[in-house]
Amino acid sequence: MNTLLLQKMIAYDKGDAQRIHHFLKVYEFASLLAQMEQLPKQTQHILETAAILHDIGIHLSEKKYNSSAGKYQEIEGPAPAREMLTSLHYDETVIDRVCYLIAHHHTYINVDGIDYQLLIEADFLVNAYEDALSAKSISAARERIFKTKSGISILETVYGKIE
Repeated sequence: MNTLLLQKMIAYDKGDAQRIHHFLKVYEFASLLAQMEQLPKQTQHILETAAILHDIGIHLSEKKYNSSAGKYQEIEGPAPAREMLTSLHYDETVIDRVCYLIAHHHTYINVDGIDYQLLIEADFLVNAYEDALSAKSISAARERIFKTKSGISILETVYGKIE
C-alpha cells in the first residue's frame, strides 16, 4: 500500500527534488530502525507511512506563514495527509496515528510511542546531514533526542562515535 503513497507523495512534491529526496531518506531510515527494533507489522506500517508524509505541510507553511519552520509543518501537515490517506483507503486508526505523528514530529517532549520516537530519530539522521550539523550539535541531539539502541547505533555509525 505504501508504494501508491510514495508515488502520490512524489507527485505532491513535483518539481521539488530536495524534499522528495528528504522524505525518501527519512522513510528508509525509519524502515531500517523499525526492523532493527523488531516492531510489530502494524506499528512499522504506521511509522513508515508517517515518514513518507511527515513534511507534507511544508509547502502550505511556506505559503501561509512564509516559513518552513517545524511548528508550522505540524499545524499544516495533518489535513493534507488525512486527505491523501483517505483517498488511498487507509484504515482510520492508521490515519489518526499518522496524523498525530505528523502534528508532533518536531516536538521532542512527551514522546508517546516507539513509532513517534523512531520518526524523530530517522528525521534527525537525515536533517543532520542535510543541514551539515556540527559534531557538537549532533552530540547534543544524541543526548537530547535519541533513546533507542538502534537509533544511537546508526547515528554513531553514520557520524562517528560522538563524545
